[in-house]
Amino acid sequence: MRVDIGNALDEVATPGIPEDALDRLDSRVADAHERIAEGRAAHEHGYESLNLPETVDTGAIREAVEPFQGSESIINVGIGGSALGSATLSSALESDVDAYYLDNVDPEWIERLLEEIDLSSTAVNVVSRSGTTAETLSNFLVVQQAMEDEGVDWAERTWVTTGESGNLRDLADKHDLPSLKVPDGVPGRFSVLSTVGLASAALQGHDIDAIVEGARDAERSLSGSLYDSPAYAYGAIAHALDIRGAGVNAMMPYSESLETFAEWYAQLWAESLGKDGLGQTPVRALGATDQHSQLQLYRAGPHDKMVTFVQVADRDDVAIPETDLEGLSYLGGSSLGELIDAEFEATEASLAAADVPNVRIEIDRVDEYNLGNLLYNMKAATVMAGELYGIDTYVQPAVEWGKKAARGLLGGGDFEEADAVAEKNVFEIE
Repeated sequence: MRVDIGNALDEVATPGIPEDALDRLDSRVADAHERIAEGRAAHEHGYESLNLPETVDTGAIREAVEPFQGSESIINVGIGGSALGSATLSSALESDVDAYYLDNVDPEWIERLLEEIDLSSTAVNVVSRSGTTAETLSNFLVVQQAMEDEGVDWAERTWVTTGESGNLRDLADKHDLPSLKVPDGVPGRFSVLSTVGLASAALQGHDIDAIVEGARDAERSLSGSLYDSPAYAYGAIAHALDIRGAGVNAMMPYSESLETFAEWYAQLWAESLGKDGLGQTPVRALGATDQHSQLQLYRAGPHDKMVTFVQVADRDDVAIPETDLEGLSYLGGSSLGELIDAEFEATEASLAAADVPNVRIEIDRVDEYNLGNLLYNMKAATVMAGELYGIDTYVQPAVEWGKKAARGLLGGGDFEEADAVAEKNVFEIE
């Protein structure tokens, strides 16, 4: 991964970072890197996620999914960090095994999906560290019932990815299901390079060792200086732009296969950094599609945004046929790859011309190695930003409030958060 911060400097952008401020920022990065290294060495909660390239056991992952080889599809039942990392890999990489992610509890959507899939040739991966996640367990019970209704032995088609104890661990023990352990000290949104994110990729036939190798090379690039570390440079620059007024960060990959990556990044960035009145709001965009929807706001709206581009240097291409249509003949003889590259460069330049800060992230190709490298770098960038904000990057108390309220409403316990729902202020207009 390479990072270009030229369009984030104040000679181009407003807000922007003075070039002479980079050295002061670099000093803070050096201090933060020391703290991160200490946390990793002590295997502290959260920091342990950056050790995954060395601690993940890819052989155990392949062994767990071996009984399900030959499946035509896979249903991943999980939510948030238990789904988005795996979905990013599935969306980016081609496979003959279709992957579906039950990461929402919309009943109509779930019903349609289960009616369309041949459940007899489908593997099911249920992912929840605690084994108590309401959405995940509810969806799994629905899938289980649908399989039974179709005469499918769900226990022969299911493995679980969970913690050492809890409902899912009990289920695995009772029915002798294959299982994988969620790694200790790794919050869900940081778990893509573990059993949580790699199992489905392995079943889909992807080279999970190459994914880990890409992450390992990213890990080796971490240093005490933003000038030598793309991950730290991105995290530090995003933080510096935020405190200067760019409180929105639009993640805009110029590759259809990376659209889900933007969703994964949005959870990672928002849930990790939104603490104590701090944090930059992530927005998901897709190039070139959102040049025709969101770009107007980015160029001509409030100067409270930065845009992060992800550009792919090398990709398969499709030629554009010649045409005699007036005004379009210039397209003939070129290619869709050349067109999307031109769209990207034009958008990047248009934002710079409008003084909007933007950062370019570039990867060589969308493949296993480069995805592993990109995902690890973005995790490390988030950790660095959290250190610079001075917040606990690895907790999510605001999320827990809503979970307790929902559980109380469903009769799962007595929670004062549920009582607050009844106190909603109503001002209804029909």
